[in-house]
Amino acid sequence: MSEIIQTIKKEIRNQTTVPYFGLGVFENTKTKEGEQMPYDSDSMILMMNSGRPMSQRLMFEYSRAAMHLEQRRGVDYIQQLTNHIYTKDFAPTPLQKAIVDMSPGYIIDTNRDSKIQELLAYEPHSLIVGKARIMADKNRYEVYDYDVENKKYFLVDDEVLDDAKKILFKPMGSTLPEPNFIISDADYVDWLTEAMGGFALPSVLKTYRKTKKYLFLGTSFDRDTDRMVANELTLNLEGGYVISDKELGKKEKKFVHKHNLEVLNMSLEEFTQIFV
Repeated sequence: MSEIIQTIKKEIRNQTTVPYFGLGVFENTKTKEGEQMPYDSDSMILMMNSGRPMSQRLMFEYSRAAMHLEQRRGVDYIQQLTNHIYTKDFAPTPLQKAIVDMSPGYIIDTNRDSKIQELLAYEPHSLIVGKARIMADKNRYEVYDYDVENKKYFLVDDEVLDDAKKILFKPMGSTLPEPNFIISDADYVDWLTEAMGGFALPSVLKTYRKTKKYLFLGTSFDRDTDRMVANELTLNLEGGYVISDKELGKKEKKFVHKHNLEVLNMSLEEFTQIFV
């Protein structure tokens, strides 16, 4: 197993394998106050609902629970709530640090925190942030360039990406440079609809992603939403790896097979210990 992990490290360094972060990377992450960060759908719902479970229908997937809260209390409420969750005081994970240290040219982070941005704070990079329900434009993203000297992001045109040495893509939003999140069913429906029309990624990424492998870290494929997002972001992939010690369900196995992914049967914690 350690041999294949060394191969993955080489592939990340030579830009042939793209790291793809999911919610599960926070399984062992606590805030400075000792509060567990959300690391799966259930824990996200509990965090949204002050630690209380919701109905079985709503507990099925956090985007459904978020939609329920949005309908009751408004879009601004769910956006502010998500920002509150991800601006809690917690440290980047050892795995996030290890991946950034390998200087991949392209990282996909489907989480909504800013920890990878903080790890990149001392080097030039471009940031792509996913957007939903924008009336004026079909594109479901915005592009930013990072000014290292002033530690600020500046909104720029897509052309900047042509010469970018490092790209961080946060398709589901981020707390920085301004809080913006794709989290409710309505957000996902809008984003996925435009993604299928080709409007969720800048054209440079559509070219760059061809024949790439992906390393799925903390990503579960047991929900339709996560599978559809991963499918859109990795079109024309060469294959890749999934780190998981859980028994895969029928739909997960089908997704893994269809995308030519190799499952490394180990926990993310075990993987991190070898990887770091």
